[in-house]
Amino acid sequence: MTLILGIDPGSRITGYGVVRDTGRGCEYVASGCIRTGSGELSERLRAVFSGVSEVIRTYGPVTMGIEQVFMARNADSALKLGQARGAAIVAGAEAGLQIAEYTATQVKQAIAGTGGADKQQVQMMVMHLLKLLEKPQIDASDALAIALCHAHHRQSLVPHGLIGAKRRGGRLRL
Repeated sequence: MTLILGIDPGSRITGYGVVRDTGRGCEYVASGCIRTGSGELSERLRAVFSGVSEVIRTYGPVTMGIEQVFMARNADSALKLGQARGAAIVAGAEAGLQIAEYTATQVKQAIAGTGGADKQQVQMMVMHLLKLLEKPQIDASDALAIALCHAHHRQSLVPHGLIGAKRRGGRLRL
C-alpha cells in the first residue's frame, strides 16, 4: 500500500489530499488546506513550504502529484502560482518523494472522464471514488483528485515497468 500526496498549489490557499493506494483502489486518509494569509509573498511561500512539509511529516507519503501551472490571463497571478508550486515541489523533494506533474485536463479526465469537467463535477466524483460522506473544501477536493489521478497513472505504468522511467530532476514527467 502506497500513500500518495496530492497538491493543488496556490499562493493564498494550497489544498492537500492524502490517499492510500491499495492496488485495488484508493482509500481516503486526509485532506485540508494550507492558508497563507495576505502577508508578503515571501512569507506566504514559506507557509506553503512549511505546511506541505508538515503534511509530509504527519502522513508519510512516498510519492506526490502536483498540478502544473496553467496559462492565466493575469501574468502576476500565474507567476505567484508558479512560485507557490515551486515551494511545494521543494518540500516534496527535500523529503525524498517521487514527484509527478499533471495538467488540470489530465486530472479531470482521470477523475470525471472528461477534461472539461467543472470543479463541482470533480468534487462529486472524488466523494464517490473515496466514499466520502461530506464534501471536502474545494481546494482539498482538487488535491484529492490530483492524488487519485497520480494513483491511476501509477497503476497503469506498473504493469509495463515504467514507474520512474522518465524521471528528470526528481520529477516524473508523464
